[in-house]
Amino acid sequence: MDASLAKIAGDCLNAAYDKTMAFPQIVGRLIEAGFEGYAVDYRRNTTTYFLPDRDSVVLGNRPSEEPVALPFDREQIAAQIRWAQADPPDYSYASFCKRVKALGCAGYLVSFPGRRVLYFGRTAETHVELFPQ
Repeated sequence: MDASLAKIAGDCLNAAYDKTMAFPQIVGRLIEAGFEGYAVDYRRNTTTYFLPDRDSVVLGNRPSEEPVALPFDREQIAAQIRWAQADPPDYSYASFCKRVKALGCAGYLVSFPGRRVLYFGRTAETHVELFPQ
């Protein structure tokens, strides 16, 4: 992947952790750069950013030792998504990740063309969240 695109992906990942850009801003920046989505894998502690031409870049997430729980609690994961969308003063991406992992979320796939995020568990259970309108 072109180094400038990889840098944009890395900057967006850091912005999520540092709370310097909100999710809609991150999505806008990635779309503007030509990305079509990304996948967060909590078990591998990585985020992969995808371009439409099959090119991708895999970046390491910030360290997190919490395991992914086995039961997938769809309702509580949805509640954590609402918490993140509300962006209260106590919100942080690291806390969000920790909380959803404890609720059985093994990762999520963001599709810009589909305008949705698919959260999945170790048992392949899913929760689909449409982008806010």
